[in-house]
Amino acid sequence: MNPEFPVYIISKGRADTRYTSKALEDIGVPYRIVIEPQEFDEYSAVIDKEKILQLPFSNLGQGSIPARNWCWEHSISEGHEWHWILDDNIKSFLRFTNDQRYTVTNGTIFKCAEDFVQRYENIALSGFQYRFFCGGATQPYKLNTRIYSCLLINNSTPHRWRGRYNEDTDLSLRVLKDGYCTVLFYAFLCSKMETMTCKGGNTEELYAEDIDGRLKMAESLQAQHPDVATVVWKWDRWHHEVDYRPFKKNKLIMKQGLRIPNRVNNYGMFLKELTNQKKENEK
Repeated sequence: MNPEFPVYIISKGRADTRYTSKALEDIGVPYRIVIEPQEFDEYSAVIDKEKILQLPFSNLGQGSIPARNWCWEHSISEGHEWHWILDDNIKSFLRFTNDQRYTVTNGTIFKCAEDFVQRYENIALSGFQYRFFCGGATQPYKLNTRIYSCLLINNSTPHRWRGRYNEDTDLSLRVLKDGYCTVLFYAFLCSKMETMTCKGGNTEELYAEDIDGRLKMAESLQAQHPDVATVVWKWDRWHHEVDYRPFKKNKLIMKQGLRIPNRVNNYGMFLKELTNQKKENEK
């Protein structure tokens, strides 16, 4: 089972690694990778040309923001109500259940997420939690928090990406302040490389001028949202810290007339023993 809505990967300078592309191909999920035109030859040498979309601009110095907004409008032009947008440093996708993480072998978790969010009138953003942040989680999802890196976006949301840093957090906060809900799935996970540990992407374009880079990122978010965001020093580096408590009042609104069967639907998913090599790759 595959997602109903289009899946975009935004990528720059990572034709050699292309983690997310490989991960989606491993599980048979259709996608399109969105690149700047000067890198077409490099990417088309390792990815089917039919899966490549070329942006009408290059080297704007604004990070991924213009590409993200272009994907949003592209999905609307194709008549879609939602779209997925993924960072290009995701190594795998997983199902989290009974305190265990299981690598998935097809795109069913994407379809599950789509079906869930379409039950409600007021979800703007949803997405998969990071693999390394899910330890001990008991709930299948968390409401009204930030959505990072692997997002399912409601195209009717009256906002677009902006700024240079922390664009995921900024967009999440703006929709929450408008009264929308966000859904961060813990039942479905993505295994992502840590920010600034993989060459390419925004690593050189935005962060090269500052060895740490994190202080500017944190200060930028605080300037955008001084009511809920602060700059803190943790784990020997700068971070932003966001207080999401004001958004607990945002409640899900179920669509009228919706009938949900009173039974468990596993969408055909079942556990299967993986080879030792596959397990090793997941570590």
